[in-house]
Amino acid sequence: MNYIRITKENIDKEHICCAMSGKQSLAKKDWLKQRFDEGLVFCRSEERGKCFIEYIPAENAWVPLAADGYLYIDCLWVSGALKGHGYANALLETCRKDAQSQGRKGLCILSAEGRKREFLADSKFLAHKGFLTADRSDCGITLMYLPLTPDAAPPKFKECAKHPQTTEPGFVLYYTDQCPFTHYWVPRVAQAAQEHNIPFTVHPITDRETAQNLPSPVTTYALFRDGKFLTQAIQSDKKFLALAGLPSAQK
Repeated sequence: MNYIRITKENIDKEHICCAMSGKQSLAKKDWLKQRFDEGLVFCRSEERGKCFIEYIPAENAWVPLAADGYLYIDCLWVSGALKGHGYANALLETCRKDAQSQGRKGLCILSAEGRKREFLADSKFLAHKGFLTADRSDCGITLMYLPLTPDAAPPKFKECAKHPQTTEPGFVLYYTDQCPFTHYWVPRVAQAAQEHNIPFTVHPITDRETAQNLPSPVTTYALFRDGKFLTQAIQSDKKFLALAGLPSAQK
């Protein structure tokens, strides 16, 4: 398998395999373009399909971490017919070698306790590759890390991410354009909430400083209800209505 590194020079003509078409792809590409000068790397398979890794120096990551000196992996995704061929291993090795060449302390990434959660890395796979648990959030999301130097202190969540909560009533959503699926689904969920008179507040996150101080370990998509963290899984309008307890949406 050959891999392509997406850069400012080729991004307009290359597909990004996590993205949907049209406006969703453009929103994601715009987000990436603004991160390249901050050290972001997006590497995908030459073959079409969801097979890519996206990472950035943790100091510039859009997550509430204390992880200076690490590379933070935004996303490692291999799916469909591309699974089971060692591509995730190859992509992760690319990231590890890059971290070593930069003199980084190690790699870090978000996962979860127990069952695999949507849009979070597989903890069993990470543990098999030598990753350790660095920190845990009250909502069950974990920060895992792979140290590359003997004296590498584990990264940690900031307190706002370790104890996620908000004071706003009803449903509250924080999201960024880091994932193209938010651009597609957030307006549809907001419209469904309005049509059914469901209290729903949306906070689009458009800068790194705000993202690094959000009350959630996940900033791409963080849904709360009456102050309590609910999920990092991006909701369709039907899933959201079922989550809100509308009987018709559950049929």
